[in-house]
Amino acid sequence: MEDQEQVDKLLEIMPQCPQLKHVCFDDARGMRHYTQAELTSFDDLQAAGRDFDRRNPEFFAAEVARGKGSDIASMFYTSGTTGNPKGVTHTHEALITAGRAGAEMEGLAPEDEVLAYLPMAWIGQNIFSYTQSYIVGFCISCPESAETVGTDMREIGPTYYFAPPRVLEALVTQVSIRVEDLWWGGRRTYAYFMDLARRVGGKILDRQPVTPGDRLRYALGNLLVYGPLRNVLGMSRVKVAYTAGEAIGPDLFVFFRSIGVNLKQLYGSTETAVFVCVQPNGQVKADTVGPPVKGVEVKVADSGEILIRSPGLFREYHKNPEATAEAKDAEGWFHTGDAGYFDGDRHLKIIDRAKDVGRLADGTLFAPKYLENKLKFFPYIKEAVCFGHGREMVCAFVNIDFEAVGNWAERRNQPYSGYTDLAGQAPVYDLVRECVEKVNADLAVDPTLGGSQIHRFLILHKELDPDDGEITRTRKVRRGYIAEKYAPLVAALYGGKRECFIETQVRFEDGRTGSISANLKIADAKTYPVAAAKKAA
Repeated sequence: MEDQEQVDKLLEIMPQCPQLKHVCFDDARGMRHYTQAELTSFDDLQAAGRDFDRRNPEFFAAEVARGKGSDIASMFYTSGTTGNPKGVTHTHEALITAGRAGAEMEGLAPEDEVLAYLPMAWIGQNIFSYTQSYIVGFCISCPESAETVGTDMREIGPTYYFAPPRVLEALVTQVSIRVEDLWWGGRRTYAYFMDLARRVGGKILDRQPVTPGDRLRYALGNLLVYGPLRNVLGMSRVKVAYTAGEAIGPDLFVFFRSIGVNLKQLYGSTETAVFVCVQPNGQVKADTVGPPVKGVEVKVADSGEILIRSPGLFREYHKNPEATAEAKDAEGWFHTGDAGYFDGDRHLKIIDRAKDVGRLADGTLFAPKYLENKLKFFPYIKEAVCFGHGREMVCAFVNIDFEAVGNWAERRNQPYSGYTDLAGQAPVYDLVRECVEKVNADLAVDPTLGGSQIHRFLILHKELDPDDGEITRTRKVRRGYIAEKYAPLVAALYGGKRECFIETQVRFEDGRTGSISANLKIADAKTYPVAAAKKAA
């Protein structure tokens, strides 16, 4: 443990943990009068280890020799999106095989550098910052704290980078806020070069043909906009960047690639040791996760569910044979629970979780996560939850991004007292409505999902919070739980009401509970016929 405060916590629960026999602490301040036999300082533990090594010089080598690749290397927990988190056990062979496949594909070298800023318990952090570093020998750097990650990114300049969509969304939000604060000439310059970047930036990154004029204009944009922007984001040296964990909005994906960041989508899970599908250089698409990596088999069942078989698969769920048998069949196929299909280039396209993909009452395909991700690309929307399965239309809950919308309101001299007050104001509803209608215009172009446009929405009076069980710690929406918790709001959306009163219990970080209440407005959004989509957009 770190210090006295952490030791006190363990001593308090020790009677409930009969197998807990030893507690080692690093910081000895305040520990002078602690006499419990279970306590040992880190200095004393090191001294005991050195003494043991002197008395047993062959012990370490012998223990290493006993190890096998099939031994359990570590256990990771799933995020708990669909239930309680499960302990996923992985062998050394599984982790090494998956890590090596990714490293070979990207040509990682000892000169590369990674910023290890993600939770240590997450398997992606283990693969990118531990397993692959041992395989390749590249440098791992750690941020000073969670608050200094942005500053440390700029100082270190990693060449190999990973970020879940939520982190990338936050970065784009920060950029949007800064752009809004520019003088009018700066905003026009930024808009001009970003329009150019979205048109030709990805082609230049993929070494596709571009006219000499566009290439010259892009080079000027790189000098004035893209280069400084990459520097601000700490991505000036990034050779390859991944995003995974959940689907990313196409616009968000295109933004980073258009400014010269080689961002690629990666598909995998805790159970697969991350690497299942990766987009190869020069074959990057905004709406796929690429083909399977070396040694991985992927097939799509008749139900649309994605099945995986690979050397990187987990051994079992810890002390949960029923869940293991349900996830892995007799032929070794792992049932992911994701729905998708292969396109004409054998790139895998993920639609949603298989259990979440549904249909509207008229039979239109309904993929809620796809819609939510399109909404979250806008800097003013932090989270979204869409409903529609079995119903006549799609409706949505929205969480505004308090920082972005607050900045927007302050520039307009619009007062507010806090999140709940700001979220309920009419100008904010108009702002969110504009975002929703842009999504609808974009959806109308898609013949498959054009009928799943969002008809009605409301802005929640509080942010969705993992402490309240509404999202997981990795910020995945628990849609079923939210629908049950806020059932009166869902009923009001589909009942044609213009407003609805709600009172919600919340849990604070210190463990206390309280409640937040508000009379929420319900707004309509414009929808577009598929034939009129291009004109409307």
